[in-house]
Amino acid sequence: MSILYILIPIGLVLLAAAVGIFFWAVGNGQFDDLESPAMSIFDKDEKKD
Repeated sequence: MSILYILIPIGLVLLAAAVGIFFWAVGNGQFDDLESPAMSIFDKDEKKD
């Protein structure tokens, strides 16, 4: 039972860190354009030997 006194605060700290990192990524524009990087592979020409 005493392990819960350790695990619950650790879990809350990890949750707060994950939420903070998510909002940091949104604020820095990490999720602005999700389709262009995936489609850029089709725009490049292959060099044939």
